Amino acid sequence: SASGGARMQEGLFSLMQMAKTTSALNQLSEEGLPYISVLTDPTMGGVSASLAMLGDLIFAEPHALIGFAGPRVIEQTVREKLPEGFQQSEFLLEHGAIDGVVKRNELRETIAQAVATLGFEPVIRADIDLVFPDETA
Repeated sequence: SASGGARMQEGLFSLMQMAKTTSALNQLSEEGLPYISVLTDPTMGGVSASLAMLGDLIFAEPHALIGFAGPRVIEQTVREKLPEGFQQSEFLLEHGAIDGVVKRNELRETIAQAVATLGFEPVIRADIDLVFPDETA
């Protein structure tokens, strides 16, 4: 997932999607199917408050900014300086909020291993070459 967050003035339609995606993920869970979430930079706002953090396994790319509100908004609200690296994927891993920090070019193999560990047979098709921006990230 990736999102800079929706602004309230953009309408209630975007906010309602949080409930719909959460409901869909609950149905997936009821069927016994795993949900693996991959967080990219940035994953903010309602996405982080709903589908991004509901995974059975949650992986994030290195140095990804992840959170509901931005650090500046939080500092102004709590009137305290935030810890170094707050809301970065490495900080979230150290504090148990996510399961791993994985480079983009290692995601396919990592997810395949996770799927196999969960008891499912991963399907990796050699005839499909996935090309991502910043493949070396």
